[in-house]
Amino acid sequence: MKIEKLTARALERVDFDRYLLAAAVGKRANEIANGASPLVDMDPKVEKFADIALVEIAEGKIVISCEG
Repeated sequence: MKIEKLTARALERVDFDRYLLAAAVGKRANEIANGASPLVDMDPKVEKFADIALVEIAEGKIVISCEG
């Protein structure tokens, strides 16, 4: 799937809050970089950590909420 479509789907999941999405992708990408297993069928040795995190969010594998 193209990155534009993935980003659009991920933005829907965070009520179109780009800042929240960027923070969530960064945090999850860092977790994957530090050894967390991806929740989707993607190889972290081949794919970028941020791309894996974006796919996880777009597919609803990770739920993001803004509390406050």
